[in-house]
Parts: sequence; C-alpha cells; structure tokens
Amino acid sequence: MIKLFRIFALIFLLSETLSAFSENHPNQTNDSLYNFNTDTIKTRLKTLNNKTPIEISYTPELEELIKEYLKTRTKHFNNRAKIIDYYFPIFEKALQNHKIPLELKYLPIVESNLRPKAISKAGATGLWQFMYAAAKENGLELNSYIDERMDPEKSSVAAAKYLLKLYNIYDDWVLAIAAYNAGPRTISKAIIRSGGYKNFWNIRGFLPYETAKYVPSFIATMYVLEYSKEHKIYINKENFVSLKTDTIHVKKQTAFSHIAKFLEIPLDTIEFLNPAYIHKIIPRIKNKKHVITLPADQALLYAAKEEELYLYSEKEFEDREKPLPELYSINSKIIYKIKQGDYLGKISNRFGVKIKDIMRWNNLVNDKIKENQRLIIFPKRIPKN
Repeated sequence: MIKLFRIFALIFLLSETLSAFSENHPNQTNDSLYNFNTDTIKTRLKTLNNKTPIEISYTPELEELIKEYLKTRTKHFNNRAKIIDYYFPIFEKALQNHKIPLELKYLPIVESNLRPKAISKAGATGLWQFMYAAAKENGLELNSYIDERMDPEKSSVAAAKYLLKLYNIYDDWVLAIAAYNAGPRTISKAIIRSGGYKNFWNIRGFLPYETAKYVPSFIATMYVLEYSKEHKIYINKENFVSLKTDTIHVKKQTAFSHIAKFLEIPLDTIEFLNPAYIHKIIPRIKNKKHVITLPADQALLYAAKEEELYLYSEKEFEDREKPLPELYSINSKIIYKIKQGDYLGKISNRFGVKIKDIMRWNNLVNDKIKENQRLIIFPKRIPKN
C-alpha cells in the first residue's frame, strides 16, 4: 500500500512539474503545433517585415519551405550553434558599419553553410561565396599565399560593400539579394522580360531556377533563426558572446606550424581563426601589412616572444627540404587567347604557373578548353614568343 501511494505521489508531482514548465515555457512544449500553423507563420512573417527594410511577403510556397526547414534543419542549426555564435558578430559589425540590414547576416548560411573555405563548382569561394572578379572589385587581396575571400572579417566588409552597390542599383533589398546570387545583369534582364516589374515575386518566373529558390531559402532561414528560441535552437542571438581574439601585425614571414610549436598554441585554433592563408604561411610582402588572429591571451604571448619566434621561423624555413611557393601577386593579369594545339599543361608551362591556378582564376570545373577561348593568366614569367 505504501509503495502504491509513493507511485501516485510521484505521478502527481511529475504532472505538476510538467504543468508548471508548460506555463513558464509555453513555446517549448506547444511550438511544434505553432510551427505548422499558417496563421502563426503569417503573423511571424509580418512581424519580421515590420522590423527590417527587407520586404518579407507570405506565400504558400514560402510556408512549405519554412515547414521543411523546421523539420529537417533544426538539429543542424543546433549542431552549428557555436559557429553561428562566432561568425554572426563579425557579419553584424560589417553590415552595421555600412548601414545595411543586419538580417543579411543570414546570407552566408545560404551561401556556404558558414564554411570559410567553401568553394563552389563555379569557383565562388569563402563564407560569402565571392567570384574572382567581384572579390577584386570589392578590395579583397588574392595572391599565391592569400585568398581574402576566406577571411571572415575582410570578406564580410567586401560583401557589405557589394550588397550596398546592388541595393543602389535596384532600390530594393530583395532584388539586391537576388542579384548577389545571379549577378545584376541577370536581374536587369528579368525586369525587362517581365515587362518592367521591379518586385522579386513578379519577375521570379523570368529568373534562373537557382535564383528563384535563393530568396525564399534566405527568408526561410531568417524565419527559423529569428524565432530560434521558439524552435528550440539554442544560439545566443540576442547576446552574442564571441571568442575573445586579437590581431598581431606579422613583421617577418612565418608559418602556422612554427607559431603553434614555438608558442604551444593548438594548430587547429590558428587554422580556424586564419583561413585566408592558403599555404598556412604568413608572407612578408613589401608595403603590405598582414596580420594573424589569435585568442587574446595567446596574442599577448606572441607579442612577448615575437623576435624569438621569427628567428625560429627563419631556421625552420632554411631547413625545409622543399622550396616555398613563389610569391606572385594576383594584380597584373594577361588575357591569353587559346590557340590550336593548346592544352592547360602546355599553357601552365609557358607562363610558369600551376594548372590548378589557371582553373581557379577562370572558374574552370575541368581541364577542357577550346580554340579561341580566352583565359585569365597571372604569369610568373612572360615567354619570349
């Protein structure tokens, strides 16, 4: 009898606890129903529309996409919460400084899934997936050692500049987002073909399939993460706590491995914080200042042992069996017209560059080229004939 009483008492206490939790956290128990309620989604989209200059409109297709994301991506976003917490303050700073909507911080999730070294089949690179030309036009440095498309802070500043340029063309943030994906020429052509409409949803049928899906994907991502608490996604959206880091100006050439070994810093930490250095080497270039980002405490250690580190690096470089990659700046380019009998190996030998670099500069997905095709080349040497 006593055991039976204890069981009833336990059930009662458990039901009271669940009831109290439900009253204090209604969204965490009931939101699974709200997520799939059309009126709730409409209300939340309207709220989002009121808080951002980006026009947010409800469509049945958008509702279905939101539902799909809630079913399939909630766990993924939770798994990426720490990465989101780290990168969002960087994105927000760049966007805020250029006075453009902070909600555009969700674009790199759609673009690269927050992977700074992501490279698309077309050659778009980094968190913000910059193509070569757009990267150069917006001030990013590219050479044989550095690809600033992979630098979180610098690429975010470049993306903010580019998005602002696109907005100034269309005076519409949704079209600017679409143009970020497809390019402004594609959007302008779609406007003409539609008969002059300048609303994304009115020209959507005249856009490439990828771009037609791109804007809804952005809005659905924004919806899910703006209401992250309601969807049990545990990111610090309102109070970002970023890893405390500091930057050090590097005065002499050094390598990640040298820094890691000499200062006893985990190599993967250095690699995570400095993805733009292609060969994991910080070069010394005349009239150029390069920096390395480190956890704040370890940046102080770097500063304290800087000269000793450079001597150590110099010795390590001298003892290397293989020569370092030759430094050449991707600034002065030539346009090479392919002749009959040319192939990438022949062209690479002619100009002293690597085949993979020619492919990267020209966004080639394979080594197939054809006569009269033009290639961008950044030569290490210019042939005599």
